[in-house]
Amino acid sequence: MKLSDFDFDLPETLIAVRPAQPRSSARLLVAEGGKIHDGHVTDLTKWLRAGDRLVLNDTRVIPARLTGVRHRDSAQGPVSAKVEVTLLEPQAEAGVWSALVKPLKKLKPGEDVIFSDNLRATLVGVADGQGYLRFNLEGDDFDTALNAAGAMPLPPYIAAKRPADAQDKIDYQTVWAKNSGAVAAPTASLHFDAPLLEVLRDMGVVFSYVTLHVGAGTFLPVKVDDISEHKMHAEWGQVSAQASAEIAATKAAGGRVIPVGTTALRLIETAGKGGTITPWEGDTDIFITPGFIFNVADALMTNFHLPRSTLMMLVSALMGAQTIRDIYSHAINENYRFFSYGDASLLIPPRKSD
Repeated sequence: MKLSDFDFDLPETLIAVRPAQPRSSARLLVAEGGKIHDGHVTDLTKWLRAGDRLVLNDTRVIPARLTGVRHRDSAQGPVSAKVEVTLLEPQAEAGVWSALVKPLKKLKPGEDVIFSDNLRATLVGVADGQGYLRFNLEGDDFDTALNAAGAMPLPPYIAAKRPADAQDKIDYQTVWAKNSGAVAAPTASLHFDAPLLEVLRDMGVVFSYVTLHVGAGTFLPVKVDDISEHKMHAEWGQVSAQASAEIAATKAAGGRVIPVGTTALRLIETAGKGGTITPWEGDTDIFITPGFIFNVADALMTNFHLPRSTLMMLVSALMGAQTIRDIYSHAINENYRFFSYGDASLLIPPRKSD
């Protein structure tokens, strides 16, 4: 298939730069059986039933965007320069992170960047357009200093419109976030708040938690016309023995397994590629396109995605390319809000037994 098969025109006014408040008041488009229904996230109570299992990604987004200063002596005296850093992932060597550094060419190996009174880093290497920074702190001390000095790594289409602020440290984090490591949020999960979770539990909906640390690669554009030539970015994930057993039990009992977000879906399909879900840990670069056979997910809750993106290909694989085109056309006509801080959809394809 061609990249143009996943393109559509989106009015810029529909790109959300702030989330709905409260979280669960966001709008919800439900697509099932060839029909589209409009509602709100709180209406999940009408569409979910006892025995359904929501699979939630419990990754925690780190405030990965840092602004620092590099100092250098010159013949004219000390010279300072602003350096912007977006952390990507920790390396095997303690305290070292790969990062996008701007301007990388003006920073020399061995030079320090000062981010705050107690947080600084030394450039220890450069490879493939990324810098490698060794920080002066590790563990809890690093986490505390990073939380104080860093800003949330908002997606480029939001960051271009406004800077991240203190509210984003709340808004761009799920209420169940636990395991630090993501530099982008599992955004469909941002629609859940404590009252909604309580109502769903009371009606018999059950939950399993998995971890996929969403990387900056989630925002990389597809640059090839033939999508089969696209190389998917890899992200670290884990499906525990408990989560895999819970999901397998739901499948065996005839319940529906519904990942909340494409990250959770990609992870459980990686763990279930043999046909049955099993415990799994590692880097996944699974690329889901039309023709993919879903072994685990029975439906998907997700936001509305960028045109020409791998996530458009994923939802097209789940629902069918023409059905997704119809859904997105409806969403645009009805002024749904798009992307990370936008509204949600619940996509329910026909079950294999239907």
